[in-house]
Amino acid sequence: MPHTTLVSATELLQNVARSDWVVVDCRHDLTNPEAGRAAFDTGHIPGARFASMDAELSSHTRAPDGSFRGRHPLPERAAFVATLRSWGINGDSQVVAYDAQGGMYAARLWWMLRWVGHEGSAVLDGGLPAWVAAGGGLSTDIAKPATGSIEEGKPLVPQVDAAVLLANLSEPRKIVIDARAPDRFRGENETMDPVGGHIPGARNFCFKNNLDPRQHFRSPEELRADYEELIASPETTVLQCGSGVTACHNLLAMEIAGLSGAALYPGSWSEWCSDPGRPVAIGD
Repeated sequence: MPHTTLVSATELLQNVARSDWVVVDCRHDLTNPEAGRAAFDTGHIPGARFASMDAELSSHTRAPDGSFRGRHPLPERAAFVATLRSWGINGDSQVVAYDAQGGMYAARLWWMLRWVGHEGSAVLDGGLPAWVAAGGGLSTDIAKPATGSIEEGKPLVPQVDAAVLLANLSEPRKIVIDARAPDRFRGENETMDPVGGHIPGARNFCFKNNLDPRQHFRSPEELRADYEELIASPETTVLQCGSGVTACHNLLAMEIAGLSGAALYPGSWSEWCSDPGRPVAIGD
């Protein structure tokens, strides 16, 4: 059975040399887009491929009507599958994504793999620090895998667009959870969000709340208790953030907790606030 949520550093150490395991480095910095690649070049888990948040996990094209789709809009599914093949990923590959920020960016790849129908997708719990603490070495060698054979499949995860959430304002049927830090949710961080605030009615649950002091995910029981205080059911829940990245961390936490079925709003706040016709709420 594939790993579908988390892989421990110990498990990865035991399996990293297997040809059917593919490790992907997702390190990134929202304020310095070149930082992830620089960190990868300095040292990474042996055999890992590098995933660029801006170039491979996003596509900066606009919507067919010319409207802005947010800071990290999803690429076309076919283009993303071609990227996965270039990393040597097959239909039966176990993919393990990692970063050095508690899964903040790795969770985006985890969700996107499920979005194209790939079940064997997991995040390294604790990320690169956990790998090093477990005795794992680092490499500067660049993997040159054979082209993989993964095919585009039926999505395993739902998503919604701005129109759905706009309609939800007048007929509330979905609960929206915002994964940003509280100051961004309240509209107090102009550096990250030039237009501050949140979608009216949204609830704030910062993705950092999913982690313990070691930057590992908290237990399924603890996560379930937190999310059940916020939502009625996963199927009526939408996760969003600034640009559809850290919202995936909350989606992963819900999956760990056994609360499957919540949807992602990929455009998130950066898309929502780009249209002055959409209402904005500020404060708590």
